[in-house]
Amino acid sequence: MAGDNHFSLFGLPARFALDDAALEAAWRDVAARVHPDRFATASAVERRVAMQWAARANEAYRVLRDPMQRARYLCEQAGVDLQTESNTSMDGAFLMQQMEWRELLDDARQDAQARERLDAELQAARQAMRQQLVGLIDERQDHVAAARKVREWMFIEKLAQELAAIQP
Repeated sequence: MAGDNHFSLFGLPARFALDDAALEAAWRDVAARVHPDRFATASAVERRVAMQWAARANEAYRVLRDPMQRARYLCEQAGVDLQTESNTSMDGAFLMQQMEWRELLDDARQDAQARERLDAELQAARQAMRQQLVGLIDERQDHVAAARKVREWMFIEKLAQELAAIQP
């Protein structure tokens, strides 16, 4: 079984825009071929290898089915370190947006309309991130700029988790 990266493991193009149904079908095919039950009567070495391939297929599927993780993976495959622990620099406009969202999150703790508004804004921001990443990764191959967007997206997801924690 070949597969230098998650995409080639499933025979898919290394692109951010990915057909979810094609990914699911490819994963099911690979998982069926390497499932440890198929190797129940094989040697211990063959069973261990099957387990390793099954684990690799499952991890690859987990990463590729999540758009943010897929974008992160593509950036890393292109040699761009996202530096999520050390690089907190972001676009000024996004920093202003963060401040507005933080204020709205504070309001959302007591106001259902503020919760709904913030939820809608975060959903729109996620969709905008997906569209921007298609352009940055698939069309322009600008993985450095894409990495900045992924870091922004990570903030959006963190804020969404905080919002979900306060909803009734």
